[in-house]
This record gives sequence, structure tokens and C-alpha cells, in this order.
Amino acid sequence: MAKPKNAVTVPDIAARKGGTPIVCLTAYTTPMARLLDPHVDILLVGDSLGMVLYGLESTLPVTLDMMVNHGAAVVRGADHACVTVDLPFAAYQVSPAAAYRAGARVLAETGCDAVKLEGGVEMAETIRFLTQRSIPVMGHVGLKPQSVRAMGGYTVQGRGDKAARKIIADAKAIAEAGAFSMVVEGTMEPVARAITAAIDVPTIGIGASVACDGQVLVTDDIIGLFTEFTPRFVKRYADIGSDIEQAVRAFAEDVRARSFPGDEHCFGSKRGPKLISG
Repeated sequence: MAKPKNAVTVPDIAARKGGTPIVCLTAYTTPMARLLDPHVDILLVGDSLGMVLYGLESTLPVTLDMMVNHGAAVVRGADHACVTVDLPFAAYQVSPAAAYRAGARVLAETGCDAVKLEGGVEMAETIRFLTQRSIPVMGHVGLKPQSVRAMGGYTVQGRGDKAARKIIADAKAIAEAGAFSMVVEGTMEPVARAITAAIDVPTIGIGASVACDGQVLVTDDIIGLFTEFTPRFVKRYADIGSDIEQAVRAFAEDVRARSFPGDEHCFGSKRGPKLISG
């Protein structure tokens, strides 16, 4: 089904370089997508869903089937935002052809606008292969969660001149390969600022720099639903987790006290309307 004329498209995002900052949040379900959609430019179906929804220790076990299912759910709830779906670990690294098969499946089965993949210079050929075959790609440099084991953990990237030059080179390579935008994650502020100045496509920061062309966070972090840990770069805008806990506690107390359900919640209760017999 075609989106409304005012929907945000991939070319719209690419054209936002240096303009009004791009607003991006994660979504994994239809109800959440409906709540976020009017307020954001991009809905990112991140492989972070493995940790946020499934309780996994990292994003590595997330499968392509999981991304397709959640991507389709988000698309059903989005009329405005540009929906971008992560390609999971091992779905695209083997070869450009493997990446094409995974990306084509995601676009065809979800109806999303674009895919996102992690990597720098080593993924430039793959990004070029996809974009030349009509699969829009958002890149991802700096801290790459799918490489967490090789990186030795979730550590800030870009410390020192050599590391900084490597990330800047990565960003330039994937921009030149055709990525329409890129996430810059967990990167020293001066490096993220330098990347943003050095490339012609929008950068979307997470734990990076206010100088980026936009910002992305995990929705469950900013509303207090994911409470296992709160990264330094997250600003908490609500504490929905506490509200849910209080609501569930009140419900449990009502049930144990037999004060719920009341007559107003029952059909044919003694003090309610009499049933018609016969």
C-alpha cells in the first residue's frame, strides 16, 4: 500500500544534510509505531530488539526472520516516517549477493523504505552493490554492536588519532558507496563532528555529537521501559516502567482482595440487569 503524499522518503532524508535535524527512534511493534510515527522522521527497526524485547545479551542471535516480522509490524503502524530495518548479524557480511538476498527479502516482505547495515571500508562494495540495485542503505559506523566481541565490549570509539582516522575513512567510504545516511554510534564527539563535516550525507548520532545531522535513541530507553542499564548518552523523558509496575501491583491487590471484578465489570451480576429468561 502506498504511503500518503506527506510521508518521509529516502530522498527526503538524504536532502536533510545540514538542515533541520533528523529525528529517529526505534520501534519494534505496531502500537509503538503508531505512537511515534507523527513525531519522527525515521522509525528504525533495530536489531536492538534482541536485547529490548527478547532479553538476549547482545544483538548477535537476532535472525532475519525476526527482523522481517517486526519490520512488517512497524510498517503497518507507520504512515509518515521513513521505516528502516536493520540487517542482522551474518545476513550480509558473506558477500554482496548474500546481502542483496537479505535486503531484497526485507524490502519485499515488510514494505519498509530502507535497510541498515554496520561496517565501514570493508562494506563499501556491498553498499554499492545494493544501492545500484535499488535497495536504499543506511550505514552505521563507530561503535558497531554486531562487532562487540571483536571490539572487546561496548567501548567508546575514536580515541587517539589512528582510531579517529579509521572511523572517518569508514564514513567517507560508505557515503561514497551510496549510503543515503549513516548512524554514528558511541564515538568521541570531535570525531563525530569531523565526520559530519567531511561527508555529503546526513549523520545520525547516538552517543556521538550534537553536530550530527540528527539523533537516534532506543525508545524503550527514553521512556523507562528498558531498565537493565541506562547508557550515559540516554536522556530519560518518562518512567513508564514504574507506572506499569504500580498498575500491576494495584491490579494484583484488587484481585487478591476480591474487589475486582466489580459488578460493573460483570455480565448478569446479582446487582446488575436481570437476565431475560425463557
